Amino acid sequence: MTAPVRHLYILPLALGLVFFGASLTPTLIPRGWVVQGTLGGLVMALGYLIGRAVLSLWRLLQLPEARGRTRVVLGVAIMVPAAIILLLCLLNTQGWQNGIRLRMEMPPLRTTHTVRMLLVALAVFAVLFAIGIALQWLFDRVRFRLYRYLPARAANVAGFVLTALLIVTVTRDGVLDRAIAGLDASYTTAQALFDTAPPAPDGIVTGGAGSLVDWDALGQPGRDYVTSGPGADDIAAFTGRDAMRPIRVYVGLAQAEGAEDRAETALAELRRQGGFDREVLIVALPTGTGWLDPGAVDPVEYMHGGDIATVAVQYSYLQSPLALILETRAGLDQAEALIGAIHRYWRGLPEEMRPRLYIHGLSLGAWSSMSGTGLFALLDDPIDGALWAGPPFPSSKWQGITASRDPDSPYVAPVLGDGRLVRFASNHRGAGGPAGWGDMRLVYLQYPSDPIVFYEPASLFRPPVWMTEPPAPDVSPQMRFMPVVTQFQLAVDMALATTAPAGYGHSYFGRDYVGPWVAVTAPDDWTDADTSRLVAHCDSGFQLGCDRE
Repeated sequence: MTAPVRHLYILPLALGLVFFGASLTPTLIPRGWVVQGTLGGLVMALGYLIGRAVLSLWRLLQLPEARGRTRVVLGVAIMVPAAIILLLCLLNTQGWQNGIRLRMEMPPLRTTHTVRMLLVALAVFAVLFAIGIALQWLFDRVRFRLYRYLPARAANVAGFVLTALLIVTVTRDGVLDRAIAGLDASYTTAQALFDTAPPAPDGIVTGGAGSLVDWDALGQPGRDYVTSGPGADDIAAFTGRDAMRPIRVYVGLAQAEGAEDRAETALAELRRQGGFDREVLIVALPTGTGWLDPGAVDPVEYMHGGDIATVAVQYSYLQSPLALILETRAGLDQAEALIGAIHRYWRGLPEEMRPRLYIHGLSLGAWSSMSGTGLFALLDDPIDGALWAGPPFPSSKWQGITASRDPDSPYVAPVLGDGRLVRFASNHRGAGGPAGWGDMRLVYLQYPSDPIVFYEPASLFRPPVWMTEPPAPDVSPQMRFMPVVTQFQLAVDMALATTAPAGYGHSYFGRDYVGPWVAVTAPDDWTDADTSRLVAHCDSGFQLGCDRE
């Protein structure tokens, strides 16, 4: 028997095969064969690890073990059902994946490349298995040395602790830090800052002549934002009435060292361009990289005839999932600084002369702006409303509002009382229009198939609430909960969330912003026919910027 095979055990292997089979079941986002193979190999290794832990505990308790023929029969009795479960799951994989794809209006798969997927899974499992053997060897070396100085039980515990500390230290300082530095450097380079920035444009634009914002420090997302979108002529052609050029103010992360300084620069630039003289003012927080979804901003500029200003400040160069984990405080600090600065100046203006004030954010921008909105939104001079799209699951405010929903309303589409303060919209459900509101209007736009919103950390051991309810139209009814496995499936879904087609997953689409913006901002003389025309424009192409990042 070769050395690696010596480490294989029947019960852990059978559990690994069951985990592998369970990983083939559908969740929120379609998976290709490479991703599925990687996921399958990972959870197979986890199942094997859990099985080994159970065996170790059994032996630690000195419970009886099967021997001889009994052991062989027991092994067959365990392995055969596990293999059958895996085979049945493999046979159903294509149907499961196509069930998700058809609900997202994607073409069905003709093949799942099962053999290739199995090879990827086996390769991943083999690598993780080898790492496990190496860690076992390291642990044995440490505890054997400690046997000279400590009793066996104490040496085993101390050896485990020392091995764990060594692994964490090496991983954190030697691997994770370098990976983070590399990602940060690559995203910084992609921003095209300073020496690599293109020439500044002419005209009254953020970063242009006379601007208080440094064009070279704007970064690619900021430059794209302030130079794109509809002009006065575009809006007039759509509305049939005279229109204004929308004001877009953006401050890049490289503009200043601190969040307060960037916020004050944004306020000064907004005042310079006359943003407080407009009918509508929106404070927007971008995603992690600094990107603002044109599909969210362009439609509301059309609704108000261009009599609108939007101000945003960048707080990170990293993609939102990385920024959420590694730079959480940066986004929250910037949101509090920007919203606070704008609100303080706004509330000092005469009520009859100041614009209506709204907050907006997508994804990590939604989380940051929700946190930065604070009590001032409800006391003294409240804001007029907010539209938050794709709010990430860690947001305590979103969690609190969702938990307060009417008991008979779905978790993914909550209803709160008579809807005078908070409403939820999705790709299958509108926000109910501008009627029936109180003084402030808050709308959450969230897709039931968005794992960024509906990931549940507790799904390691229990199903999320939404998995216990009838599925939404874009969610597979064949989804099933499996302890441990579902957690990793949903984690992979989060990584793939923006690969879903527009209107599903975390790919928020311009047409789905139209109704919520109408409900929140109540544009003058706006009709249902205008909403339908604007939605049709978003569906027809890029002239509104309703495409995705």
